[in-house]
Amino acid sequence: MGVTRAVTERTGGPLDDRRSGPTVPRMILGARLRRLREARRITGAEAGEVIRASHSKISRLEMGRTGFKLRDVDDLLTLYGVDDAAERATLLALARQSNTPGWWHAYHDVVPSWLNVYLGLEQAAVVIRTYEQQFIPGLLQTEGYSRAVHRLTPEPQDGLLERRVELRMARQRILHRPGPPHLWAVIDEAALRRSMGSAAMMREQLEYLLEISRLAHITLQVLPFSAGGHAAVGGPVTVLRPPGAELPDVVYLEQLTGGVYPDKPAEIEQYRHVMNQVVIQAEPPTATADFLRRLLRET
Repeated sequence: MGVTRAVTERTGGPLDDRRSGPTVPRMILGARLRRLREARRITGAEAGEVIRASHSKISRLEMGRTGFKLRDVDDLLTLYGVDDAAERATLLALARQSNTPGWWHAYHDVVPSWLNVYLGLEQAAVVIRTYEQQFIPGLLQTEGYSRAVHRLTPEPQDGLLERRVELRMARQRILHRPGPPHLWAVIDEAALRRSMGSAAMMREQLEYLLEISRLAHITLQVLPFSAGGHAAVGGPVTVLRPPGAELPDVVYLEQLTGGVYPDKPAEIEQYRHVMNQVVIQAEPPTATADFLRRLLRET
């Protein structure tokens, strides 16, 4: 079965590109408001007073971590001296978009608040770079493997487990839509060798990786045990590049009960360096197919 056909059968058809969610509009609007505020030498605390909020609220708005009230945006634009009607209309339109729920809102019962931001970034990203130490990356998991991973959560409820699996399969549609992101994944050998269930299920997962790695927009590398210590030994790392040149890369560090988004420029640069080092330490992409075939023979 071909990759595209397999994904279509698992996820129910191509993803609607128009429903990539509110995250990127929030980031664009937040970045613009920050530049306007800094140009007028207005502090975050002063801006917060105008919209009856705290400095931390202004910080969250400028980082695109929360939605915007139209009244707040209108008040901030007045404070920042934005008199041009066209610019105000554009920024207020972004504020409206920032409150439009993404398609994954239908899975609100299994999507915690901290994951909402990541899903929006993932669905809109033009490049996704990721290193995984313990599991196959979520965007590359088969349904059986995903179900096995979700069974590891404490006291999984059958209904919610299936909903989580369904959501993960739906996320994968971005890889098979027109104009997909470039996914560059480095998988630790430990994740490939760790059995998550039956031998048949693991063979299916390895065969799927072998097949999907042939797609031009997917680069897959293996970090072998022989590499020894490496730059990402601390855990999984994902770096997402939003569309447009004005938005910075976003770093996502997944944890057991949440996710962290380091946002200082120095931190982002550090994690970009980590990903670059891991890519160098891993086997080249041209060696991936042979590595997976060897594992298949052993499984």
